Formats: sequence, structure tokens, C-alpha cells
Amino acid sequence: MYEILTKKRLNPTVTQMEIHAPLVAKKAKAGQFIILRVDENGERIPLTVAGTDAVRGAVKIIFQIVGATTHKLNCKKAGDTISDFVGPLGEPTHLDGLKKVCIVGGGVGCAIAMPVAQELHRRGAEVTSIIGFRNKDLVILEEEFRSCSDRLTVMTDDGSYGEHGNVTAPLKAMLDAGEHFDCIITIGPLIMMKFVTLTAKPFGVPVTVSMNPIMIDGTGMCGGCRVTLTQDGKRITKFACVDGPDFNGYEIDFDEAMSRGRMYAAFEHSAHERACNLFREVD
Repeated sequence: MYEILTKKRLNPTVTQMEIHAPLVAKKAKAGQFIILRVDENGERIPLTVAGTDAVRGAVKIIFQIVGATTHKLNCKKAGDTISDFVGPLGEPTHLDGLKKVCIVGGGVGCAIAMPVAQELHRRGAEVTSIIGFRNKDLVILEEEFRSCSDRLTVMTDDGSYGEHGNVTAPLKAMLDAGEHFDCIITIGPLIMMKFVTLTAKPFGVPVTVSMNPIMIDGTGMCGGCRVTLTQDGKRITKFACVDGPDFNGYEIDFDEAMSRGRMYAAFEHSAHERACNLFREVD
């Protein structure tokens, strides 16, 4: 069993926890993830490592309450335990040689982008961060990004905070002005990563995207997390859990990935409703 050390609400639908998992805390790197089960009968869900504290043996996770399992996890309190916490899994984000990088995060994807930005800052790279949210109430991790970024732009779709618009607007303005980046690393909704990639393409800037498809075992055996890439004119299949989660944005078939991501939306919604009703009855 793994103890929940701390719990913090970041916005109405996003929660941050620290889990006591010393072996994971010792080895995890930026870009990797874990798979957890809330209880022994629960489903396995992947969550990105949002930070570690090797001294305390703590691993930070940040999750959005979207389904039954994340609802059950959110009902846990500091001092409670969860059944399983396996990791680190996946390949770390490749950061060697990067001196000037633009990090583009969207929504809860900022929880994945933040440790990457922090690690780049620790290595002495020049970090420009652009983070976007639907509105002011959903903004998370602003101060954390500010502390590890040479420049930070906060965007909201409705203009209620920061600058009005989506994350591609300031990115395009920078590129149009002649700004050069060794790499753009973008993490967030698939549609956002698609358009960040399209924005960067005319300028030839390398783009790394973090894919988060349906995932079950985290070992590449189930095939649920497959993504389709085009390399040298040929379509090939990779698995996000072992080959990723980071990929070359120019190679990803985003339309297929978005279609696959919607496959279980109705089931997920109904499962979330059943979980909510169950906990209301218990309360």
C-alpha cells in the first residue's frame, strides 16, 4: 500500500497529491509516468510524474477528475493509502543538447510540461513557457512555471486572465519575429498539440509532443496505447507506454489519435456518474 502524503486542490477539477513511493522517487525523470490502482479491484490508470522528492520518498501526481477512477482517487485524503503505484514507466523526455526551448502546455497537460521546464532550467537552458486554459478559474501551476521560465505567457480562451486567445498566437508571433528555438515541447489536448505542430512547421522548428492514449498495462503488450506515425513515407505503429510518451509531432497522425481517444467517452461519462452516485449514497 502507498500512503498519500499530501493533497491539494489546484482548481475545481484538478487535484495534486504526493504519494510515498521511495523507489519511484529515486529513479523517475521528467517525462516518465506511473500506473496506479486506487484499490485492489480498481482499474489501472497512467499519470505523469509531476515531480519527485527523493529525500522524502515522495512522488507528485496531478490529475483531472474525469472518470470513475479519478473520482475515487480524489475522495482519498492525506494519510489514506492506494493499492498500487508502479513506475517509472516510459522514456524520459530527451533534453540533451537543448539550449533554448519553448514549452507549450494546455490545461492539465501543464502538469506534464512543468517538470520538463524545471529540468531544462536546472540544466541552464533558456526556457520560454506558454500555458493556456479555458478561463481564469482553471489556471494551474502559474508560479511554478514562472520560477523556472525566462519568459512566461499565460493565455485564456475567454480573456478572463493573462492574454486573450490560444497558445498558438504568442508562439506564432515569436516565430514570425525571428525567434529561434532548438525545440518546441508541447503537452496538452491533442487538438492543441496538432495546431502547435502546424504553427511550427513553416519555420522548421523540431516539435516534441507527449501522447496520452488509452493505456492498460504500461508494457506494450495490450496494444491499447498504439499511435500511428509516418516515417520515410511509411505508416508505422508505435506504443506510447514503451516507445513514448514523447514523439516527433510532425510524424503523428493526430486525427486518428483524436478519433481513438473519443471511443470510450460515453462509457467514461456513465462510469463517472455511477461513481458519483455511489459516493453520494455512502455519504
